[in-house]
Amino acid sequence: MIKKNDKNTKGKIINAAWDLFYEQGYEYTTVEEIIEKSGTSKGSFYHYFEGKDALLGSLSYIFDEEYEKLQKNLNENMTSLETLLYLNRELFKIIEDRIDIELLTRLYSTQLITKGEKHLLDNKRLYYKLLKKIVSEGQKKGELTDEITVNEIVRIYAMSERALIYDWCLCGGEYSLVSYAKKVMPMYLSGIIK
Repeated sequence: MIKKNDKNTKGKIINAAWDLFYEQGYEYTTVEEIIEKSGTSKGSFYHYFEGKDALLGSLSYIFDEEYEKLQKNLNENMTSLETLLYLNRELFKIIEDRIDIELLTRLYSTQLITKGEKHLLDNKRLYYKLLKKIVSEGQKKGELTDEITVNEIVRIYAMSERALIYDWCLCGGEYSLVSYAKKVMPMYLSGIIK
């Protein structure tokens, strides 16, 4: 029970922070506003985060919450490749609709220079567990190559997503991430199809 309450409190803080970051920008959002919007306390905030900058790495938490919702709606009739492309499209919709590009750029830059935990690469995330499950099932059904390991295919997929997001940030979001990924992700993943 305590773990669930901890997760709920941390989740409330993260969701409130990212909502505020999107609405008014990272620079203009204060810790006090995050605490107020999340309905938590200053002690709770500082229990989970050293400060506002520490929230930058929590975007992976938001994404994993979305993957949890998407996982429940996966269509069993889709091939593993169709499932991967569906997850990619839905993630990129979330990024375009809810994540400020400057904030996303800042997150990527912190992941490049951090000496500590690299949240985007954390294999314990739901993201990686879900991808491994989809790829493993795809290999068992004969849809995906078994000449490459599950972990390597997941790495290729995740790297492709990060590359597209990184380029989109470099270009200042001047094109639709969703539309562009719809064209290029199938090309990137063509080598994993059996």
